[in-house]
Amino acid sequence: MTGAVFLPDAAATEALGRSLAPVLRAGDVVLLSGGLGMGKTSFARGVLSALGLEGEAPSPTFAIVQPYAPPETRLPVLHADLYRIEDAGELEELGLADALYDSALLVEWPEQVPRSYWRDPLCLTFAAAPAGGRCLTWDGSAAWERRWRPT
Repeated sequence: MTGAVFLPDAAATEALGRSLAPVLRAGDVVLLSGGLGMGKTSFARGVLSALGLEGEAPSPTFAIVQPYAPPETRLPVLHADLYRIEDAGELEELGLADALYDSALLVEWPEQVPRSYWRDPLCLTFAAAPAGGRCLTWDGSAAWERRWRPT
């Protein structure tokens, strides 16, 4: 499954994130790639909002991993920002692999570790569109295509 969609602003990016929440489940990995200010955190905020989080989700840039759990959200979610991670070994210390038994992962800057580290991820890449706004491209397995298709 691959494709692209235009996102004119942050509100559209958050709305698309909200559309993913109903199909998100424990064990899912959503990789959010793109440069600074491209919409990764806005998308994650949309997902978290639709999962029941009240208020704005902070960026996990400094905490590296921001956990959410019921009753705050309908399922456990770890929102991670790997910008400062230097090798995959550091992920073991963060507990991301163990979290997949009962949580979904939203991972910003996943390119900091080899893609092979992630099991069946939904890969979302945000980039500036030539006329303004953002272009989101995605790549995922057939299993993801049956569950969610950005529009």
